[in-house]
Amino acid sequence: MCSLSEPPGSSPSPGTSRPDGPLGHPDGAAPREVERVLLGGEPRYRKGEVAAAAGVELARAERLWQAMGFAHVDDDAVVFTDADVSALRTLVQLVSAQVITPEVETAMARSFAQALSRLAEWQIGLFKSVLGERFAQDVTTTAQFAEAIMPSIEQLQGYVWRRHLTAVAGRELGERDTGEEERTRVIGFADLVGYTRLIRDFSEIELGQLIDQFEDLATAVVAQNRGRIVKTVGDEVLFVTDTAAEAAEIALALNERIADLPQLPPLRIGLAEGTVLARFGDVYGSTVNIASRLTSVARPASVLVNRELAVALRDRPEYALISVGPTKVQGFRGLRAWALRRSRGADR
Repeated sequence: MCSLSEPPGSSPSPGTSRPDGPLGHPDGAAPREVERVLLGGEPRYRKGEVAAAAGVELARAERLWQAMGFAHVDDDAVVFTDADVSALRTLVQLVSAQVITPEVETAMARSFAQALSRLAEWQIGLFKSVLGERFAQDVTTTAQFAEAIMPSIEQLQGYVWRRHLTAVAGRELGERDTGEEERTRVIGFADLVGYTRLIRDFSEIELGQLIDQFEDLATAVVAQNRGRIVKTVGDEVLFVTDTAAEAAEIALALNERIADLPQLPPLRIGLAEGTVLARFGDVYGSTVNIASRLTSVARPASVLVNRELAVALRDRPEYALISVGPTKVQGFRGLRAWALRRSRGADR
């Protein structure tokens, strides 16, 4: 193993192999100018050196890198920076200080990756849309653009993160958190009707514009009614609320708003109230599955809810609930559903 005493900014020794760089260039290495800007420093360490500097076994370091979605690198590949050493050391210190448990560290790394990899894809897409052909053909221009815009992006990311952190803390403190991860929540799915046909009939640009419109609308309606979007997957949005009324308003408002946009197809929406396991920004459990199944059998421009949610809403005069009887869905025998609508004369 090589020493970590190489001077900062030193280059890999001649003949050192390097795997695909952060931009995944087919020649096996990202352009150095761009790589240096995006990584925030010059690659100067092999993976064994990073693990040694952070004071962890190499196997543990590789497990964490894999959880973060980073590709495997050869033992002699010089692709790590001082930031890699610092990040690995910080994670180890959090475990040593018992802020997180050893069992949680891999899940935390995986959660970071799931949230940020999608953000990175979008940001590189932004680079490409601004620079056009220069993105791939003029490495110097790409590096200069990245260096100019990265501080602003980092500042905005920090701002949004702190705002969401404050909002979540407010909800949890207001509930006098007991530390339990399972709670009663309302889960909602909203699914675009006829998405397979849209993929066939629309160009990639048209489909992208349609999905952007749908996600913009869903984000606005969910936020206005105090819900939270858990994730979007193609033509579907998964959201969660703390109360039945919030979920009902989101579902009905989504159908009402999308009806005013003729370029968008109607939605199928399923809502289910029940116990939900929330972990690392995602939700799990039978309540999530029921909401998904109800969505799959709902008619276009309709909302189906489960028994628990129907009970929670039945005394609210602004809503009408119509029993559709037992619903045949995979994995749930005798699941009953109710169609949710606004009462006649109720305000939109």
